[in-house]
Amino acid sequence: MGRNMNEVTKEAAIKGAFYGAIVGDALCLGSHYEYDAQKIFEAYGQKPIEKFMSPGEMMGGQTHGIGWGERNYHPGKKAGGTTDYGDYNILILEHLAATGDPPKEFDVQALLPHWMDRFENSWGSWICTMTKETYSQVKQNVPVERLGGRSNAMAIRHLGAYAVYDSEDEIADVSRKAMFTHNNEEALSGGEFFARVTYRVINGESPREAIKNVAANMSPFIQGKVSQAMAKAIEEADENSALSKEQFADDLAITSMARLWDVGRSEPIRVGKASPTEGTLPGAVYFILKYADKDDALNRAIQANAMVGGDNASRAIAIGMVLGAYKGISGVKKEWLESLEQYEYCETLLMKLPLLKM
Repeated sequence: MGRNMNEVTKEAAIKGAFYGAIVGDALCLGSHYEYDAQKIFEAYGQKPIEKFMSPGEMMGGQTHGIGWGERNYHPGKKAGGTTDYGDYNILILEHLAATGDPPKEFDVQALLPHWMDRFENSWGSWICTMTKETYSQVKQNVPVERLGGRSNAMAIRHLGAYAVYDSEDEIADVSRKAMFTHNNEEALSGGEFFARVTYRVINGESPREAIKNVAANMSPFIQGKVSQAMAKAIEEADENSALSKEQFADDLAITSMARLWDVGRSEPIRVGKASPTEGTLPGAVYFILKYADKDDALNRAIQANAMVGGDNASRAIAIGMVLGAYKGISGVKKEWLESLEQYEYCETLLMKLPLLKM
């Protein structure tokens, strides 16, 4: 069941990629960093999430934050808001909309004043360690090409670029530059992988084809993680497998794809659900492959991803952009789109970008 290219225009695919990711991220706000899938399932009434939740809603106002005790990672946010992953994409969208066209090469130096201003005056989200580290580097006049910390956590932020740049290499370049707070090749290449896959899906390939074709030209690390996810999706789909019979099959699938991570506080967690690219990349690919050809693919995938917990917001951006590009903007559930806090704001900015303005 591939996409009928007559049904999804390029404009609809570009908008689908953007909103699929942002809606997917907003669905994770309530359970972001909660690592117990069973706890999420019980809190949400033993069924998949149906509406946006505020941080820790139905879970006592807190999410777990393994080993650090219960805490709220997104104070001040409410249902329909985004996590820091969604916020970063909106920040880059603001920058692209203000830059005008014809588009020049994406320039981190030109982005920094806007980033500093948002960071200092109106951020309102969890501030990751890499952002703090890069902020102090900028204050110390560290050159742009040397910015960033060594975190291996994938942070995709270039969603707006699909409405500006029309070549795969330009998109890959923006993906890496937008992750300027990270100076780790695993994280950067993870973002580049999903950037290229989404570009190809916007331009007519199916998610499965795009994932295979892009992985073939990337590093052994990316190839290994993609192979792992493909094998796991096949295992889960096999009705004779033990995995397929499990109630929390997605949770087990994701956690089984990465090592244990002893965070040195109270309990070890499986990296498959945490932020490092070695877990988020195969986890996101697994959900994309599992749902791509099902009815209501995008909405079911981002719902299932939110229910697994961990750093579900990072995976949500990747899953949402690929399946959103595949199904187009009409594939995003209308009620979710319209109850997205910044929907009208993002819509105004998106329509200023060259490939949607026409």
